[in-house]
Amino acid sequence: MASRSLNKVILIGNLTRDPELKYTPKGTAVCTFGVATNRYWTTADGQTKEETQYHRIVAWQKLAELCGKLLSKGRKVYLDGRLIYRSFTAKDGTQKTIAEIVLDDFIVFGDGKRTATTDEKGPIEETPPQVEETKKESVDVSEDVNPDDIPF
Repeated sequence: MASRSLNKVILIGNLTRDPELKYTPKGTAVCTFGVATNRYWTTADGQTKEETQYHRIVAWQKLAELCGKLLSKGRKVYLDGRLIYRSFTAKDGTQKTIAEIVLDDFIVFGDGKRTATTDEKGPIEETPPQVEETKKESVDVSEDVNPDDIPF
């Protein structure tokens, strides 16, 4: 009996750039964008530290087209995908390996701005940001993709 394994990545972060939607020579949509995640902690002497990690995200087919329409730099997103490593030869002839997250699903949070209203009677009411959820679709990547065909 084969043993089970799991390759799952879940991130909540902000887009570092606008998504770049392109198409392979066979017409398959591919969208790439970056997401930054932050980690905060307090040291033993009470000093607050911050660490930022940058992630490369790749979406394919319908999901890629949705990313191109719904996402923009600075937006907060929830991402669900899997980690892959891809090797390629750089322009200078050296062999490079990069880590990417292949997107399976995402949720776009509002713009993060809260609008406050007040009246003469009292407290401020805040309107929370809107959340847009993508419709989860199964994506069949049956097309064999040659790394040389990827337009980035």
